Amino acid sequence: MRTQRKKELEAAGWKVGSAAEFLGLDAAEQAMVELRLGLGKSLREKRNQSGLTQTQLARRIGSSQSRVAKMEASDNSVSLNLMIRALLALQAKPSEITRAIHRAGR
Repeated sequence: MRTQRKKELEAAGWKVGSAAEFLGLDAAEQAMVELRLGLGKSLREKRNQSGLTQTQLARRIGSSQSRVAKMEASDNSVSLNLMIRALLALQAKPSEITRAIHRAGR
């Protein structure tokens, strides 16, 4: 958030904080959320670069289109294992997956 906007909101009586503060997440929970977000974003980018639809990717990994959509949305109901398996099905190199994980922590 821009510093000026934050000051305006605080001056109006609003409390400005992070999503982790709002949700009461500890450091480990926050790291897991960020990890999931990073993998979901990378999965969507890699699928789009590959020119595949969600349905086509779902067929490759033996899943459903709605499950792929949930992976890309970083839904908590999808296992990290399935997200990584989908990335590998898209020919993602381990170094790309590592970058996605590293990017999530920033």
